[in-house]
Amino acid sequence: MTAQDKNTESLILETAREVFVEKGFEGARMQEIADKAGINKALLHYYYRGKEKLFEAIFRESIGKIVPRIFEIMGSPAPLAEKIAGFVGNYIDLLAENPHIPSFVLHELYRNPDRIGDTLLRSGVDPTGLQSRLVEQLRNENCIEIEPQQLMVNIVALCIFPFVARPILQTVLFGRDPEKYREFLDSRKAEVTRFILNALKKS
Repeated sequence: MTAQDKNTESLILETAREVFVEKGFEGARMQEIADKAGINKALLHYYYRGKEKLFEAIFRESIGKIVPRIFEIMGSPAPLAEKIAGFVGNYIDLLAENPHIPSFVLHELYRNPDRIGDTLLRSGVDPTGLQSRLVEQLRNENCIEIEPQQLMVNIVALCIFPFVARPILQTVLFGRDPEKYREFLDSRKAEVTRFILNALKKS
């Protein structure tokens, strides 16, 4: 692929991402994406033969920024506390750097949950091995009994809420001050890690 091809493909993905975030899969139109990217529709179809292929490419790109790193951290031989701190820190940093991801995924979950699930499965994500390792580690480190799925959902929910609720938080809690919101996200890493680790301790 030439440098020009890469630039054109990047432009298409960036433009399509904006349209999909704004209008969802059903509302997005290939002609609108082509117009906003400043290219003709034939060229758009040359790179991506249909809206489904384009959506999958954007979703894989978004998931590819988060899932591999998370699986690497949680699948490592590190102590559980280190894993959770790494998970939380990386997840919050990645969402802060890619703020479109939560709204993009959640928007489509409401419109067509099966599409997101099917696309995720086709991306090669397989949590089975990770879950079994977590069960063993939770047992070995004398933690409370908790299903690994529950643990992962708890962590993700605590991390993602400040991004989903960003407009409300910035207005109500931080007086529309973006710097205070960024400081909150930084402190959130330690707070979520502390909360999860305390919840896993046996009383």
